[in-house]
Amino acid sequence: MTSSVDPEDEASDAPVPPQPDDGEALAPALYIVATPIGNLQDITLRALDMLRRVDLIACEDTRVTAKLLTRHGIHAPTTPYHDANAERARPALLRRLQGGAAIALVSDAGTPLVSDPGFKLVREAIAAGIRVVPIPGASAVLTALMVAGLPTDRFLFVGFLPSRQGQRLRALEEMRDVRATLVVLEAQQRLAESLADMQTVFGPREAVIARELTKHFEETVRGKLGELAARYESAPPKGEIVIVIAPPAEADRIADDAEVDVLLKDALQAHSPSDAAADVARRTGRTRREVYARALALRQK
Repeated sequence: MTSSVDPEDEASDAPVPPQPDDGEALAPALYIVATPIGNLQDITLRALDMLRRVDLIACEDTRVTAKLLTRHGIHAPTTPYHDANAERARPALLRRLQGGAAIALVSDAGTPLVSDPGFKLVREAIAAGIRVVPIPGASAVLTALMVAGLPTDRFLFVGFLPSRQGQRLRALEEMRDVRATLVVLEAQQRLAESLADMQTVFGPREAVIARELTKHFEETVRGKLGELAARYESAPPKGEIVIVIAPPAEADRIADDAEVDVLLKDALQAHSPSDAAADVARRTGRTRREVYARALALRQK
């Protein structure tokens, strides 16, 4: 298990003088603008131009966006648009868009619509015939994949897992056979228990913890799921966390129920349910707990 730290400082907070635009008004549209995930220099020239020229910026948190706008000398008006007020705020935004306004949508960090309520606004804007324009940029998902060293030809963004263990285990079971790299967001206080649950369901897969990406204390830690769970059990990390999990290897193919039952019937002739379950779980890629439950069910028949 290895770790690496990028000591690169974040951008200075000193404001940049306002930059003149070309004087041409923006076409009426909803502009989906990606913002930095940490380092304030990670914003495109096009994004800055759009934010200077729109009539209104809809923000996940106006206080967070204000720091970015101040840093770059931008004075466009802002309005909150987040989970708590989206149902009330969305109709007003749509009315302004239909009236010819140019509105930018930003999240606190990264690309809007990834783990925020923006998709409903985009969906209703499209239904109303309003133009939607993407202004691409930073994304924690893609940034984590860039440094993980795991396959990127196929990946599944999972977002946040359920906070309750039972629901989390069920969610992980649904993803166990997905032949793609998994990208998961997790809160720092639940990291160790989530990693332990991943080990239970996925087995000893390779994984990467990408923490505080693009920030001063950026850290990338690699190891098996069980190793990572043990590492963080007594010392939860601080900051924003992305977990990248390797896809199942071909050798880790998960057997179906019928195959498991055939193997169990044979193993139970010579072993206890516990020992039979351990052997069959190892051979089939299924968890010991679920195989043991099937073994007990077979013994009762």
